[in-house]
Amino acid sequence: MIYIVEDDIDIRELEGYALKNSGYEVMSFGESQAFFNACNETVPSLVLLDIMLPNEDGLSILTKIRADERMQKVPVIMVTAKTSEIDKVKGLDMGADDYISKPFGVMELVSRVRALLRRCEQKQELTVLEYHGITVDDFKHKVTANGEPCVLTYKEYELLKYLLANKDIVLTREKLLEKVWGYDFGGESRTVDAHIKTLRQKLGDCGSVIKTVRHVGYKVGE
Repeated sequence: MIYIVEDDIDIRELEGYALKNSGYEVMSFGESQAFFNACNETVPSLVLLDIMLPNEDGLSILTKIRADERMQKVPVIMVTAKTSEIDKVKGLDMGADDYISKPFGVMELVSRVRALLRRCEQKQELTVLEYHGITVDDFKHKVTANGEPCVLTYKEYELLKYLLANKDIVLTREKLLEKVWGYDFGGESRTVDAHIKTLRQKLGDCGSVIKTVRHVGYKVGE
C-alpha cells in the first residue's frame, strides 16, 4: 500500500492513477490528519510526501514518521516544487529516502517508486553493531558511545551504521553518497565530509574510530 500526501487535487490524482496502473494499491490524502489516521490503521509500504501542505508541512510530517517506531523504516519520497540543493539535503537529512521535483513525468515517478521499494526489499536487516565503545541498536534505532546516549540525525545514523557494517573496508565518498544518500543524489562529496565531522564530534572520544583515508574516503577499523 502506497500513501500519497498531496494537497493539489490534479497532482494527487495523477500520482494515484500512475501507481494504480502499475499494480500498486494507493490511498491519497490532502492533509496530515487524514494521513496519520490511516497510518494508525495500516502502515504503508511507501509514502509520497509533498513538502508544501496546508496546516502542517511535509518536513514536519516526515519528522513524526521517523519518530514513530512503527513507521521509522517506511521509505519516503519527498515531492516538491523546490529545486535548490539545500532543500533537498534538508529533506534527505531528516530521513527522506529520495526526492522528486515538480514538474515530473509519470514514468519517472513510477521508476523511482519501484527502485526504492526494490532497494528496501534487498536491504540487509541488521540488529546490533558494536565496535570500540560504539553500539548501534538498529531495532531500537539507538546509538551509544562509551555507554552514553548519542543523538544523531537520520543520515548521521545511517552513515555510522553503514561504516560499522563494512568494518575494515575503505569506503569512497562516492560509495557513501550512493549507499546512504541514494544512488541518484545530486549533492557533492563535501556532504559526506560535513556529516563525518559532526558524527565524530557527537561520538566524542569514540569518534576517532572513523579513519580518514587520504584522497579516497573513510573507514572504521584497522
